[in-house]
Amino acid sequence: MKKLTIPIFAAFLILLIDQILKIWIKTNMHLGESYHIAGNWFIIHFIENRGMAFGWTFGDGSLPKILLTTFRIVFSIIIAWAIYNVSKQTNSKGFLVSCAFIWAGAVGNIIDSIFYGKLFSHSSYNSVAEFLPAEGGYAGWLQGNVVDMFYFPIIRGQYPSWFPMEGDFEFFRPVFNIADAAITVGVFMLLLFYRKQLEMFKEEKTVSSSITTE
Repeated sequence: MKKLTIPIFAAFLILLIDQILKIWIKTNMHLGESYHIAGNWFIIHFIENRGMAFGWTFGDGSLPKILLTTFRIVFSIIIAWAIYNVSKQTNSKGFLVSCAFIWAGAVGNIIDSIFYGKLFSHSSYNSVAEFLPAEGGYAGWLQGNVVDMFYFPIIRGQYPSWFPMEGDFEFFRPVFNIADAAITVGVFMLLLFYRKQLEMFKEEKTVSSSITTE
C-alpha cells in the first residue's frame, strides 16, 4: 500500500541508524567510557541494559531475560499487525509514521536482545567488545544486553545546606538510545497530534466487539 511507504521508510531509517550507532559504540568504547559532545550536558556514555526502561529487571539468570525478549517480540508483532489494520482505515500518514516510530524503537532493542549476546564478546570497563569472537559471544540467544549511550545531565549542582539530602544532583539521569527515543517521540506524536484518531479507533474497536458478542 502506497500510504505505508513513508512509515516503512521511517522505520527502516530508524533501525539502520540505531544499529550502526550501537555496533560502533560496542566495538569502539569500553563499558562506562564517555565522550563529551557538548560540554557537560550532552554526553555519549556507554552502558548496557539487561532489563527494560531505566534498567528494570524481573530477576537474575537467563530465564527472566528470555521471557522479557519473548514479550518484546510478541509486542512488536502486535504493533505491526495494528499498523497494517489501521492503514486500511485512515489516510493520515503522520499517524502511521508515529506508529512506525514506536514499532521501530521496539524492534531496535529486540535486535540487541536476540543477537548481541551471540555476536559480541563481553564488554568490560577495561576492554572493548569484539565482533564475532572466536570463543563465542557473551550470552545465548534472546539474552543479549541493550546498548544505551545518550546521556543528558542538563542541570547539575549540589543540594543546598538546608535541603534534607546531601551531595550532588543531576536533572534527567537516564541513559537511552535511538530506539528508546523513537518510542518516546512516537507516543508523544500520537498524544499531541492524533488523539482524535486514537479515540476513533478505540470507538470502532468497541463497536466491532459488541457486534461480534451479540
